[in-house]
Amino acid sequence: MEFADEARELLLVAPADFVRERTTRQRAVRKDDRALATRIGGLRKPAPAAWVVDLLAHEGALDEAVELGPAIRQAQADADPDEIRRLRRQRSDVVAALAQAGADLASDAGHPLTSAVLDQVRATIEAAMADGHAGAAVRSGLLVRPLESAGFDDVDLDGALADPDAVPDAWSGTDAEPIPITSARRSRKGSRASRPEPEPEPEPEAEPQAEPGPRTDPAAERRAAREAEATARAESRDADAALDAAEQELEAAEDRRAELERQLAEAVVEVERAERARDEAADASDRARDLLRAAQHHRRDVGR
Repeated sequence: MEFADEARELLLVAPADFVRERTTRQRAVRKDDRALATRIGGLRKPAPAAWVVDLLAHEGALDEAVELGPAIRQAQADADPDEIRRLRRQRSDVVAALAQAGADLASDAGHPLTSAVLDQVRATIEAAMADGHAGAAVRSGLLVRPLESAGFDDVDLDGALADPDAVPDAWSGTDAEPIPITSARRSRKGSRASRPEPEPEPEPEAEPQAEPGPRTDPAAERRAAREAEATARAESRDADAALDAAEQELEAAEDRRAELERQLAEAVVEVERAERARDEAADASDRARDLLRAAQHHRRDVGR
C-alpha cells in the first residue's frame, strides 16, 4: 500500500488507540518496506475533531458541504443578499447535520465527543466551505488537526495533513486548482490585509484640559493576534509530538517487559522440568540401591 492509503486507514482509529495501532502496522510492513515503515512511525496522531472529520470523509458525507462552498462564495462576490441568506440557511443546516453525524460515529466507536470537540468539527466544516483548498483537504480523509476560517483570510493548512502530496487527488469537485499543497499554504494575508487601511476619522477637538488617550492600530492588533495564534499552534504541535514519542517509548518498554516475562516463564518451566528429572533420578537411585542390598543379602544367604 502507498503511505497515503496506510495513513487514511490509521486515521480512522480512535485517538486513544492510535499509537498502538500505528506501532503494530509499522512492525508489519518493516520487513518488506523499511521506508514506508519509517513514514508510518512518523504519522501524527489526529486531534479528536480531525479524527471525526476523517470518519465523515471516509463515509463520503462531506461532498455536499464542500460543493456548497463555491456557490456561497459566488453569491458573496455578486453581493446577492437573497441568495446569500438562502445559502447561509442551507449551510447552517448542512453543518448541523454533519456535526450530528460525526457525533454519532464517534459514539458508535465508543468515544463520545465533548462540546469543545464538536465546536471544532463545526468550525472545520465551515472552513471547508469558506476556502476551496480547505475543502479539498477536509475531503481527503488525511486531516490531523482541525481547521478554522478567519474572516477573509485563507484557511491555514500548514501541518494539517498527514500526506500533503496526496491531497491534489482529492481536489476534484472543488473550485480549487490541483496544485501541490505546499503552494496552497497561505501566509494568512487575505483580502483585508491586501487592502489599504481606511483613513481614520477626524479626531474631535479635545477640551483644553484633557490629554489625548492612546490610539490603537487595528492592523498591528491583527498581526499580533495572528502571531500569537501561530505560536500557540506550534506549541500544540510540539506537545503532540512529545506525547507521541512518550507513547512510543511506553509501547517499546511494555514490549520489552512482555518479552522478559515470556523468557522468565520459559525459565520457570525449564527449572520445574529439571527438578522433576532430578527427583525421578533420585527415586531411581534409591530403587537401585535397594536392589543391590537385596542381591547382597541373597548372595550371603546362599553362601551359608
